[in-house]
Amino acid sequence: MDKKSDCKTIVWFRRDLRIEDNPALTAAARDGAVFAVFIWCPKEEQQFYPGRVSRWWLKQSLIHLGQSLKSLGAHLVFMKAQSTVSALIECITAIGATKVVYNQLYDPVSLVRDHNIKQKLGELGVPVQTYNADLLYEPWEVYNGEGSVEDCTIEKLGLEDESEKPSNALLGRGWSPGWINANEALTAFIEHHLLDYANNRLKVTGNSTSILSPYIHFGEISIRKVFHSMIMKQILWAKEQNHRGEKSVACFLRSIGLREYSRYICFNFPFTHERSLLSNLKFFPWQANQAHFKSWRQGRTGYPLVDAGMRELWATGWLHNKIRVITASFLVKCLLLPWQWGMKYFWDTLLDADLESDILGWQYISGSLPDGHELHRLDSPEVQGFKFDPEGEYVRQWLPELARMPTEWIHHPWNAPPAVLQAAGVELGLNYPKPIIDIELARDNLTSAVLLMNEKESASQQHGNCNGTNEVVSDNGDVGNYPIPKILLKKEKAPCPSSSSNDQKVPSMHKDALPLPNNNNNKKRSKPSEGQEPDEYNLHDCKSESGFSKTDDDLCSTAVSSSASKKQATGTSSFSSFMVLK
Repeated sequence: MDKKSDCKTIVWFRRDLRIEDNPALTAAARDGAVFAVFIWCPKEEQQFYPGRVSRWWLKQSLIHLGQSLKSLGAHLVFMKAQSTVSALIECITAIGATKVVYNQLYDPVSLVRDHNIKQKLGELGVPVQTYNADLLYEPWEVYNGEGSVEDCTIEKLGLEDESEKPSNALLGRGWSPGWINANEALTAFIEHHLLDYANNRLKVTGNSTSILSPYIHFGEISIRKVFHSMIMKQILWAKEQNHRGEKSVACFLRSIGLREYSRYICFNFPFTHERSLLSNLKFFPWQANQAHFKSWRQGRTGYPLVDAGMRELWATGWLHNKIRVITASFLVKCLLLPWQWGMKYFWDTLLDADLESDILGWQYISGSLPDGHELHRLDSPEVQGFKFDPEGEYVRQWLPELARMPTEWIHHPWNAPPAVLQAAGVELGLNYPKPIIDIELARDNLTSAVLLMNEKESASQQHGNCNGTNEVVSDNGDVGNYPIPKILLKKEKAPCPSSSSNDQKVPSMHKDALPLPNNNNNKKRSKPSEGQEPDEYNLHDCKSESGFSKTDDDLCSTAVSSSASKKQATGTSSFSSFMVLK
């Protein structure tokens, strides 16, 4: 008998939701019968349970993958379980599987889970084979059909509850998850936007980035395919002496490099999701001010560019790279709030939340990397506003209360003459908040905090409590007494009074507020409506964290528009981006 016909391989799908260039799936198909399974275990996600918009994307991508596998004669089994290893053992027993294969992940939660699974299945005598489907080089390479498994419907996985469906329906009008759509998105970016990417990527309005980050995060497109597509354009443009195109490709390739670096950091320093990479940060006097944290989340800090960004994030699950950097920097350097708080909120609200990339970004912005951003550097949101939104178009789009403010005053309304404010219908402290903190006072506070940190570190060195260097440590509890607030949404909503600064809320995403263009990369986002607010928050303690990359001007994270329009998003520059593939 052909040994191949006796081989039954379980393919465990995770963030590799594609058929094309899927090493685990290819190996299983080559060896014999394939049993494809997706296991949803919310308990094991711990503090990194995906947010609403991220779960919506996952659900749509799974539906798309299931249809694709069905066309090839395979069935994708959905299982909701309390334990992934128990679910895998159930599958092995039911079908008599001879092997389990899956593609590697590198975030801290997955690394621990995968190690335990390999160990347990090994004890049972079941071979486990893993493959690289997520990186060009794995972190350690940087150095030199039948059965009776109980299948459930995708609805029973619980990726989307009934209260979320109205908002999620809007996402479907602006986004098309799935591996086939990922390939179309890559082609569209290369053909229509890549040439001017280097020049346009810092524009916070219009189509200035790619839309690839959610596709890459969920493994709907291979990073190898993206990389080689870019290299082919680079070779072509070099031959044609198209320097503009060469510059754009080089810029995009740097973002791929940052993504690889983020996996390297998480693999080699798995504590970075909750502690700073450098030891000195454990002496930083973070301010656990939940009132300031709430004002930041709700977009009512009194700094228009910051507020516009936070309201867009709530409404769409998306932020441009540059706005991510600006809002994150404001939280860390102006409000002195723990970077882990900001990272967790971004994780809960971003459509393309990617743990490794976010860790890199937030570690960078807080000065926690050996070659990272200077912690003492603080850029004024007002100056950044005139630099990246010179006409105030972005601010007016997301802050309707400032829509009539003249461009001259749009980024610092607190300095506008009373007559200008009156003509624009702006009442500071009433329908738009006054600045939560004076920028010069924030700068002084930051300077004092850095000095205090240095003094405490020096004193600690003198007492022999640390090694006296700025090296990476693995037991660096800088979170200390600042447990991360867990943001829980209440079921009840209340109207948002437009006349009270105390009730200034983020506009929620509802049918009349954010009409989404269908598969149209050229349309701009719609304005949010004024009469509704997001759910109020309860704060509870929980543990978690996240990350960013170099000069504030180039920092980005990983994200892609999730509603009002399919924005273009991607790479960044040098080691300077809150991104890692937009």
